[in-house]
Amino acid sequence: MVETDILDRLDAERARLFALIGRLLSEAPDVALLQALAGLTGDASPLGRAYAGLADAAARNGAEAVEREFFTLFIGVGRGEILPYASYYLTGFLHERPLAELRGTLAGIGVRRAPGVPEPEDHMAFVCEVYAGLIEGRYAGDPAEFFARHLKPWAGRLFADLEAGENARFYRAVGALARTAIDIEAAAAALPV
Repeated sequence: MVETDILDRLDAERARLFALIGRLLSEAPDVALLQALAGLTGDASPLGRAYAGLADAAARNGAEAVEREFFTLFIGVGRGEILPYASYYLTGFLHERPLAELRGTLAGIGVRRAPGVPEPEDHMAFVCEVYAGLIEGRYAGDPAEFFARHLKPWAGRLFADLEAGENARFYRAVGALARTAIDIEAAAAALPV
């Protein structure tokens, strides 16, 4: 019973982490979210250091600066510095096979893009939100299979690019946290069952 409780808490924390990553990639955080992030604490573990880095970045950057950074990184005039789409990272083009494969998976678990949302489903924010829902059990699907097919092949590269982004300040810390989370998930997936 105790082991099940620990695993349930671990899954809840994993889901919250991926939901947070999805939220930070979907839009710039407002003042309240930045203040909450600034209150995070870390420890000596890789994930703890990444949380501490995010807290520091949130404390050092105001909402207006982070909103400008978000625009420059993900939207831009013409296009942003970072294109957070599976199709782009896996093929070099938008709206390609990875998007079609993801749509097939989403249909199988009963997830659809909300009406009025212009972003294709292979945007990393949406992929992280779905993964969080799978971990929590909100969607009927296998989180490990979803991770292997739709995150592992490209997420690490995206987050490394975000960490190294020329215009990234706050989002450098978001990239570090997200890359660390992906590394941990990949290491866990490689463990024998």
